[in-house]
This record gives sequence, structure tokens and C-alpha cells, in this order.
Amino acid sequence: MTTQQYYYAIGRRKTAVALVRLFMESGPIVVNGKPVEEAFPWDTWQSHITEPFKVTNTGSQFRVVAKVTGGGVVGQAGALRHGISRALLVADPSLRPTLKSAGLLTRDSREKESKKYGLKRARKAQQYTKR
Repeated sequence: MTTQQYYYAIGRRKTAVALVRLFMESGPIVVNGKPVEEAFPWDTWQSHITEPFKVTNTGSQFRVVAKVTGGGVVGQAGALRHGISRALLVADPSLRPTLKSAGLLTRDSREKESKKYGLKRARKAQQYTKR
């Protein structure tokens, strides 16, 4: 059995975490043991995930194997996109300006605000009654 070299990175979005391995060979994107078309059936999710390859014109050069945990489908797609971008940066540091200008290296830090005591949700209070 031969060991293949790969580039590793972690991507995060909301509560989702994607562990991404980028292999230097042409091949599919495999997420949690399934092809990306099966794991993320909507075209918008797939285009969101493959955006780093479109921006850098490196679509047919790499094979992606990723493990994604936590969050929902949109958060997982965002985490995968972030992880692929970071792995591409490890593979080829000259892609940094291209990825940076497209905003793919910045972690989307928006999280759900925690619930406050005395309120129904984070900011929703009970309706005020005058009488």
C-alpha cells in the first residue's frame, strides 16, 4: 500500500467543522464517504462548495476527501468551502491573493446568539400589556 501526499486544512462555519484532504490528482469531491452530488443535492450548495476551484481555475487538478460534522447543510457547505480554500493555500501559496480577493479565506464568524433569561429567545421579550 502506497501513501499518497495530501494537503490538509480545517474549515468552519456556524457549528459545522470540515476536515479537508486535498490530493494532487484529478478526481471527485467525496464528503463523508459519499460523492458531493449525493451529500449536497442542491446546485446552489454544490456551486458554493466548488467556488474555490472556479476562482483559482484548479478544478481538474485536485481530488477532495472531506469529513464534515455538526451544523446543518448550509453550514456544512460553508465549512467545506472554507476548508477547501485553506487546503488550496497550503498546496500553492501563490493562490493567496486570488482567494483573499474573492473572500474565501475569511471565516464567516456569524453564530447563533444565545438565549437570555427572562426572554423567549435571544431578544424576543413577552408582549407588553398596558392594562
